[in-house]
Amino acid sequence: MAGAVNRVVDVLVIGAGPAGLAAAARLASAEGGRYRIEVLEREREAGGVPRHCAHGGFGLSDFGRPLDGPGYARRLARAAVRAGATLRTGVSATGWAGPLTLDVTAPAGLERITARAVLLATGARERPRSARLVPGTRPAGVLTTGELQQSTHLYGVRRERLGRRAVVIGAEPVAHHAVRVLRGARVDVVGMVTEQPRVPRRFGGPAQPPLLTGTTVAELLGRGRLAGIRVRHADGRTGTIRCDTVVFTGDWIPDHELARSGGVPLDSGTRGPAVDGAFRTASAGVFAAGDVLRGVEPAGAAAAEGRRAADAVLRHLSGEPWPVSSVPLRSEDPVAWVAPNRVVGGATGGPFLVRVREPLTRPVVEVVQDGRVLHRTRLLGTAWPHRSVRLSAVWAREVDPAGGPVDVRVGPGNSRTRLSRQWPEPLADAPHR
Repeated sequence: MAGAVNRVVDVLVIGAGPAGLAAAARLASAEGGRYRIEVLEREREAGGVPRHCAHGGFGLSDFGRPLDGPGYARRLARAAVRAGATLRTGVSATGWAGPLTLDVTAPAGLERITARAVLLATGARERPRSARLVPGTRPAGVLTTGELQQSTHLYGVRRERLGRRAVVIGAEPVAHHAVRVLRGARVDVVGMVTEQPRVPRRFGGPAQPPLLTGTTVAELLGRGRLAGIRVRHADGRTGTIRCDTVVFTGDWIPDHELARSGGVPLDSGTRGPAVDGAFRTASAGVFAAGDVLRGVEPAGAAAAEGRRAADAVLRHLSGEPWPVSSVPLRSEDPVAWVAPNRVVGGATGGPFLVRVREPLTRPVVEVVQDGRVLHRTRLLGTAWPHRSVRLSAVWAREVDPAGGPVDVRVGPGNSRTRLSRQWPEPLADAPHR
């Protein structure tokens, strides 16, 4: 790149959300601070999504005390800087100039940075109304959760601009946070709509707005400003809800553009970079961790992944060989995805996270390779589409590195095979989303 400043670092972290900052702190403090760690963040402030989540629920797993989102983001950033990492905001990685070299646009000009290892921690984003293919006009008053939170917490948008009657699309934890944000802005939430046939009981209660399950948004109505939404029920009936604001929640997609432009293979289930249990992609020296892998998880879980990825990066810097091959993990409906989604022969890694497409009560989950059942476990309770279930990695040692793909599926419930009893551990409902 003509006129660009060329620099070299040991590890380049792309993204200063919980995963990237936690990884940077671990890397910078390792081995007496011998490694040069640089973190790039395109936003003006570090911290990722928690920056505009004014509610509490953060920090217990990381700092041993409850924090709100902005406080949590600040502490993560301070920890990385104090450990010795260089944190640069307002800087964007725009493309790849080599396997471990990135072109960067910074306020001072163009740069080209080469690293011994690159960690992609670019996070996830919400799919807007257009990507959800909701028909209708294009009026004001149509928001995503992120737009709502930024409008109220970062920019102080008043009720007059938010509207007076709102409908929230979704019924997962982030949808209930959206309800609280709207009510905090004195907006009347007249209903929630979800296509799921049922939701957890704990989401009920007298404070919950009227909830329509098994229902989708068929059309947005209004010119200039939203006037209402037309909904379609599972039995084909339609109806109209009068409102001037609608908030779409819960549909997250990994921010994978940089990975894709660098030729890093993506997983078809998660739509994020395909990684093994050590967060290694198929591109030597390139790691990925956090929400870029599969969409949203709680902030504490993303930070924990960042630290685990940092440990793998340190082993790589110390000379651990990069695997020449790995076996892909696939998901069979109603399993939506599994992550990590590659297995290196003889290595366990994990735990693996599993998501389902629909509520499943006490499902039997099987892990199968070439017709051979490697693992079978019954999950107690209900697996819900909005939260991940942890799947033990003990079976990974049994994977044949020369065999075919490994399938994760819901098996028959009346199998005579002895079942290990495993609670579907939630990663804690996502307080930052």
